[in-house]
Amino acid sequence: MYSKLDNQGNLITGTTVILIVSLVLIVIFIVNSINYMESENIDSIENDNFKYIIEDYKKNLEQIGRQSIAEETEKLYHARSIHDSRKEIKKIMNDKLKDVNEEYNKKYGMDIRSEVVSVESTDSPWKVLFKVRVKADKDLQQFDGILESNSSIEGLKDPLPYAKIPKINHNIQHQGDRIYYFETLSQYLRKNGIDSYNSYLLASAPLTIKKCPYDPYIHHGDGNTMKECLDKGYFHESADGSCYLCRLDGKGVCPHYGMEVFIQTYHFDNNDSVSCSDHVVFHDHYPGKRLLNISVDSLILDDSHAKKYGLI
Repeated sequence: MYSKLDNQGNLITGTTVILIVSLVLIVIFIVNSINYMESENIDSIENDNFKYIIEDYKKNLEQIGRQSIAEETEKLYHARSIHDSRKEIKKIMNDKLKDVNEEYNKKYGMDIRSEVVSVESTDSPWKVLFKVRVKADKDLQQFDGILESNSSIEGLKDPLPYAKIPKINHNIQHQGDRIYYFETLSQYLRKNGIDSYNSYLLASAPLTIKKCPYDPYIHHGDGNTMKECLDKGYFHESADGSCYLCRLDGKGVCPHYGMEVFIQTYHFDNNDSVSCSDHVVFHDHYPGKRLLNISVDSLILDDSHAKKYGLI
């Protein structure tokens, strides 16, 4: 009798112990799972923050690149020459990035090392491509890669006139949103063997890069479109013209997809001279005829350009 009761008691006790141990194990498992999930959430948040900082850094490259191009352009407007704009822009941008990297370290606690790999022309004459090698560390997270950013050159000064005709020795000036050549462009053409160089006395051209909205360009021949284009000082895409980076180096033409702008003439001694697209004036030197029906700001254009803009 007592033996059966003892056996029953031992069975109950054993079962109770197993239940308690199982319950404890379940509780431990739940607690560990919660801690693991919280840890995973923290890691995920930290990882998202790290990615956000890298993306923010990449977005800033666009403006930093544009500022670097603008600073390089200003050299020409302050009577300095440029021989390798891409190399010089890289130097300017690397210096700017040193300051930016220090700011990110103070603000986010992230250690960033960067170097501009290249400054490149693109398929669009209105954009310059920057490639920057970036190495970043924050806590246990790391980034090592190439960040790319396109910087717009719209609104920047046109470097080509001051690259071809340096201000230091010539009376070339800019006022408002125009460049005034006075007698310097006619002298430049005379030195390059152009007989009718006097047609470009007192010529002028737009100062800042503005993309022409009248596309396709053949519609310039409609109504007052060409007059409005001249008044606004718009630039046009051109496979024959030079890109912005090559314009900085004083090249009227280049292998990249570039731009062109009209140089407007005001002197009517001769109706035939060099066609007034800037890449023709500064490099190609093929002839054109004055189109007297284009208001007082008449253009001297060859047949090819006249057809391109719907003027014949």
